[in-house]
Amino acid sequence: MFKKLRKELEIMVDDKKGQLFLGDPQKNLRLLMLRPIDLIEFLEFAGSNAVDIIVWAGKSIGKSFMEKFFYAKGWKDVDLSTKKQVLLGVLEGFGLLGFGILKANVKEDHILISVIHSIAEEEKSNVMAKNLCYLYQGLLGGILDMLLIENESEEIECILVGADKCTFKFTLLNQMFGEEDIDAESQDEAVSEFLSTL
Repeated sequence: MFKKLRKELEIMVDDKKGQLFLGDPQKNLRLLMLRPIDLIEFLEFAGSNAVDIIVWAGKSIGKSFMEKFFYAKGWKDVDLSTKKQVLLGVLEGFGLLGFGILKANVKEDHILISVIHSIAEEEKSNVMAKNLCYLYQGLLGGILDMLLIENESEEIECILVGADKCTFKFTLLNQMFGEEDIDAESQDEAVSEFLSTL
């Protein structure tokens, strides 16, 4: 199964360096392999700055992903409608990489991004698993930063405190989506219920 998936997703292995690459190794997009427990325990080593470091690491991953796949693209003159479509495609890509099912719901002045089956789900019993949520917050923020969508972020739902998904709110700072881009109310609940029957 892995060999078939590896071929379909163009995952290459550099046996000499022990690294994984997504697509053409010449593009140099390394796949980062971390065990969730490593991030969870990071708080003990980094102390009070752990949250900022993990959010920054997540942003770096999101930005790197965008730079590798849109390396020749400048986003300054791109309209928000196009940026929305790019965001949806990128979220689908992260789903294929094992980050869970990521769904965006766009409103006039903010974007809600929900993660169903996040990597934090398996660590519900560990209070320090919140670090995994910070990684998602940074990752998603990094994608929006690269699209030049200035925002402030916060997690408004969390699987670690009883919600059925983690949801992050990105409040827009200097732009607004037009009526044609605003989504109806999210249907994440229906998706979550369907997935639980599989």
